[in-house]
Amino acid sequence: MSRGRLHHVELWVPSLDRAERSWGWLLTTLGYTEHQRWEAGLSWILDGTYVVVEQSPALAADTHDRLAPGLNHLAFHGGTREEVDRLVEAAPEHGWVLLFPDRHPRAGGPDHYAAYLENGDGYEVEVVAG
Repeated sequence: MSRGRLHHVELWVPSLDRAERSWGWLLTTLGYTEHQRWEAGLSWILDGTYVVVEQSPALAADTHDRLAPGLNHLAFHGGTREEVDRLVEAAPEHGWVLLFPDRHPRAGGPDHYAAYLENGDGYEVEVVAG
C-alpha cells in the first residue's frame, strides 16, 4: 500500500436502508463491490480503499449538514463525460438530486466537467469526468 493513500471513509447515517439505496447504487456504479456487512452497517471497496456507512446509536443529529464544519463532500472519478451523464440521469431513482442544475456540468468552472449530487440525508458527492 502507498503511504498517505486514503484507507477508508466512514459515514454515520440516520437510516441504513436509505444509505444502502443511495450509496450502494452510486458506489457499485463507480466500480466498488460490497466488502463487509453487519447489523448496523456495510461497506464497499475499490482498489483497497473502502467506504463505510453505519447507523450508529450515538448520532447527535438526524441529517448531515454539508454547510456546517466537517465534511462538505466526497469527490469520485466518474469516467468519461458520457458515463457521468448516464449516472446523473439515473441518480434520482436512487435517492440523489442534482445540485446546481443551472450550472451543470460546469458548476466547478469552465474547465471542470462534473456532477454534484446530494442524497436525502444531506451528503454531497462530486462525480468528475476525465
